[in-house]
Amino acid sequence: MSEISTNSSGPPEQAAQNDTSSQNQRRYPRIRMVILLALVAIVFTALWLGAYGWLNNAIWNNSFVTSNKWTIPVGVLFFSLLVGLVQKYLRAPTVIDGGAMASMKGGGEEKTDYTTFPGALLSSFFSLLSGASVGPEGALGALVQEITAWITEKLKVAEESRLGLSFAALASAYNGIIGSPLFTGVLATEFQIGGKELGIAFLAWNLLAGVIGYFFFTLLKLPVFAKAIPFTPISTLTLQYALYAILLGLVGALLALFIAVSFQVFGRVMGRFGERVVLRTMVAAVVIAIVVYFYPELMFDGYSQIKPIIQNPASYGVALLLLFALLKILLLGLSFKSGYLGGPIFPTLFTCTMVAMALSLLFPTIPVSILVLCIEAAAVSLLLSAPLAAILLVATVGTADPYLIALMCLSTVTSMFVGFEVKRLMARRAARNEVATSAAE
Repeated sequence: MSEISTNSSGPPEQAAQNDTSSQNQRRYPRIRMVILLALVAIVFTALWLGAYGWLNNAIWNNSFVTSNKWTIPVGVLFFSLLVGLVQKYLRAPTVIDGGAMASMKGGGEEKTDYTTFPGALLSSFFSLLSGASVGPEGALGALVQEITAWITEKLKVAEESRLGLSFAALASAYNGIIGSPLFTGVLATEFQIGGKELGIAFLAWNLLAGVIGYFFFTLLKLPVFAKAIPFTPISTLTLQYALYAILLGLVGALLALFIAVSFQVFGRVMGRFGERVVLRTMVAAVVIAIVVYFYPELMFDGYSQIKPIIQNPASYGVALLLLFALLKILLLGLSFKSGYLGGPIFPTLFTCTMVAMALSLLFPTIPVSILVLCIEAAAVSLLLSAPLAAILLVATVGTADPYLIALMCLSTVTSMFVGFEVKRLMARRAARNEVATSAAE
């Protein structure tokens, strides 16, 4: 197999040629390897999502639970306890040490330990069933990465090719569930995987695997997130709408920055528990249980809870919608830094939608589609540092037309420039603190 390195013998010239050939073969695994990993990833994704959907319906949507509200905190505490136990005894991975972008990578450039797969699988289900504010994309990313790491290890794939193949497997999984053949290709490019020499090869593998995943879900008519929350398109493009997009970009940037601050604060708070992982998870569970008992709309990743709120935001009111947005951000930070395994995208989309619905009540003349999609694109782009992927994601889920995509681009640019300025100010502040510390010494 071309992925397995071999030793060459013979004259020096022949040995050099063999070494060069061997390096080329090791650097660029054959297409069948990409296809294999793409198929494994997308089949696993379909089975995993099906199992989660069945468990969620069986546990949380039965008549006994829906008619007895006291079961909400009991369920949150029970599944959170299981999350802590599998972390302690099965070494289940977490996203505590990483941010939003790291959770999407399923571990990123760090070497993946596939021996933790049993714990990761259990933790993924327990975390999502607990009602914590984490989305399925982070858990799925971690699981697909561990499966890929095991396969590439057994097939002795060269180390320099494993990262690209891992992203290809993620492309198959993510593109399948999102319903876009390009999403992860764009995302991987913005994550800048690999070096200059291997970047194009990685992108080619990513696009191939992503198309396989997309075709798999589409041809089998499996549920995807594409067009999940369609909005009415706008019929014209005006300078007034452009101004709205810029202002909404500022709103999205503030939300993303607030999420980042929430991660930092809860990271410090929950970090005090050290190795007491079960206690840490249970403390977080108590907080989550109290909040979702009074506001069940804040349970889980928020995807299913968005639709009824969009249909009748007036029944909730501006104050309650803004409270939902605030609490969802806090629950997201708490869940991430307490050890629940999941991703940030859908809780972030929920938060953005709540703010947009509140604004729609205050400014009813502005099309709801502009409010929602511009805020979502701006927030997700800054959160993931991947503006093109964010625009593509929001456009796919919200069924954006070309006019809306143009406005989303404008709001995203605004958000990114805000992010650049914040990073510049933070770097300047850090430099001043370093100078002051040196002077004091």
